[in-house]
Amino acid sequence: MKAFAKLLETLALTPSRNRKVAALTEYFAATPDPDRGYALAVLTGALSFDAVKAGRLKDVVLAEVDPHLFALSYDYVGDLGETIALIWPHKGGARPLPRLSELVEILNTTAKSELPGLIAELLTNAEINERWALVKLTTGALRIGISARLAKTALAEMSGTELKDIEEVWHGLKMPYEDLFAWLEGHGDKPAVDHATRFHPLMLSNPIDEEKDFAALDPKDFTAEWKWDGIRVQLILGEGTASLFSRTGDDIAAAFPDLIDNAFGHGVLDGELLVGHELEPAPFNALQQRLNRKTASEKLMADYPAFMRVYDMLFDGDEDIRALSWTERRKRLEKFFAGTPQSRLDLSPTLEFSDWQDLEAIRRKGADESGHEGVMIKRRDAPYVPGRPLGIWYKWKRDPNLVDAVLMYAQRGHGKRSSFYSDFTFGAWRGNELVPIGKAYFGFTDAELKELDKWVRSHTTASFGPVREVEKSLVFEVAFDSAQASTRHKSGVALRFPRINRIRWDKPAAEAARLSEVEALIPAT
Repeated sequence: MKAFAKLLETLALTPSRNRKVAALTEYFAATPDPDRGYALAVLTGALSFDAVKAGRLKDVVLAEVDPHLFALSYDYVGDLGETIALIWPHKGGARPLPRLSELVEILNTTAKSELPGLIAELLTNAEINERWALVKLTTGALRIGISARLAKTALAEMSGTELKDIEEVWHGLKMPYEDLFAWLEGHGDKPAVDHATRFHPLMLSNPIDEEKDFAALDPKDFTAEWKWDGIRVQLILGEGTASLFSRTGDDIAAAFPDLIDNAFGHGVLDGELLVGHELEPAPFNALQQRLNRKTASEKLMADYPAFMRVYDMLFDGDEDIRALSWTERRKRLEKFFAGTPQSRLDLSPTLEFSDWQDLEAIRRKGADESGHEGVMIKRRDAPYVPGRPLGIWYKWKRDPNLVDAVLMYAQRGHGKRSSFYSDFTFGAWRGNELVPIGKAYFGFTDAELKELDKWVRSHTTASFGPVREVEKSLVFEVAFDSAQASTRHKSGVALRFPRINRIRWDKPAAEAARLSEVEALIPAT
């Protein structure tokens, strides 16, 4: 456990991506099985402990620490793990903590009624950094600036194996990944994973640089299609079976049986998950009613029927066609639809254009008239390459909407921002009342963050736990992709992907947007 705690501490305190990869590489190379496998599972989000919640940990601490002192400390520090590590009053250190693999076994087999005593004993025997690591481990709230892809990159660095080869087998592996490490270290075969049951890493796009890229790219080499406002999914159709994965490889089939049970054929398809009647996409807010649910009720499926708009094919039956050009894959996909009638799948149409100015006009018209997110631009002769290769797929999003909104509430951030008010809720005027329309926590520089934090502290009018209500006098120019009707918000409006575009220190709050201006941006249905 000491080595794992040291790794987490290094990752949390190291801003450099290369140094994070080096720390992970060193840990995986030096740590024996199965500890390194469980560490990999924790770091990539594959391992969690359902019985250990943040509330349970707080109860353990509050049994030993004055609640008021804990509340003040937590409010100041902003991170539960760090607060517990610093405030825990017992430092017995009678015996070392178990190895990581042993700790995982203990946490998985201990009865819920005995967990508080176990956690208290572990905290007492741990050093400060180990206590912090314990909280991070048990709650799964790492927030240490790494992703699953970064961990896989470290495995590639450690072994000299291509990252794409690791991603090819990743979703067919099981903890503690001993077969993976055996293969990477050269004393085992590459894990055999059936393509019909596993997720295949997706090909991703890069934002287009309008000034640089269009001057270098020949429009004749590219095709285009709409950028659909749903979520990216991969549908795997086998002989009598179907699987549905999110872009990160999470199995979401159970939440969309109306799609899974009505998709036919044999192959691996790439596309966008949408909801709507008669294969007409509803706004993203409608899709949100179906997301993050383990199952779907009959009413949800009737109100928001799911379907998939398909735009690429990775396997045609059992044949891997990713090495073929986009043009050849498209022909296979069109043949698939021609030979297999579908009620919950349809083919994403391509857009005809003569030059980049022509495509820009199409993009603008689609955004204005149909609410499209933008267009995708894809090289005709390119294979399907996992990851985010340069020069093959581009996304050209519509210009963002802008609205002037008034800051209403601020909350401290997490990790490096735990000492700063960095999460901001803003609103628009409805009559003489401000109503919240969104929340943003990025779009400003570090220098601007310090200014905003200072402003919040000197203009606070009320406190609600970690939230500060502020004087309604500071205006943000907020950029966002779209506005949607929402019954969950007092204003009746929700903004998609809001970010702070500018801080309008100069603008009076009375001149900020009216709610009717924001409502006018909601697409007609």
